[in-house]
Amino acid sequence: MQKWVAELKEKTGRSLDEWVEFIRKSGPATETARRDWLKARHKLGTNSAWWLAERAEGKGGEEDTPEKYLAIAPQYVAEQYSGKKEALRPIYDQLLELAASLAPDVKACPCKTMVPLYRNHVFAQIKPTTNTRVDLGLSLTHYKGKLPNRLIDTGGAAKKDRITHRIELSEPAQIDADVRKWLKIAYDLDG
Repeated sequence: MQKWVAELKEKTGRSLDEWVEFIRKSGPATETARRDWLKARHKLGTNSAWWLAERAEGKGGEEDTPEKYLAIAPQYVAEQYSGKKEALRPIYDQLLELAASLAPDVKACPCKTMVPLYRNHVFAQIKPTTNTRVDLGLSLTHYKGKLPNRLIDTGGAAKKDRITHRIELSEPAQIDADVRKWLKIAYDLDG
């Protein structure tokens, strides 16, 4: 988050404060409309549009420092797997353990709705998509070869999102050698 804030002006022509002021003055009234407006009119990526729309609403500052982020990150995961999604937590735990076993440079950075996995960039994400399913999203943009039916196209390549495919998981037993293989391929492609 700090890197994103530091590089925002260079990449977009506006600092965080300048974007917030601009959005409040010239943007649509709602956070959702602002996200769409930032993506469509200002060609910002999904994450940047989301974060800027949040900031214009006075939210999102809990991730501004490493200390604030580390304090809130476990809460993000706990909230993702609470209520009707509580039974999905073992799937998340097993996927996180699997990702960490790939290499020491794998980082998990929980957000409010998912947990992206990083090496140099996001190479995968763990997301409780429904009350009965976790999706393991994979960045396979540069994969050359045939993909099995188990890998569902997310439409990410067309939308210029990093996550291009997903594997649906409804129980920990579905995390098999095939899941490990594709997670490792996504990791290697980010090398």
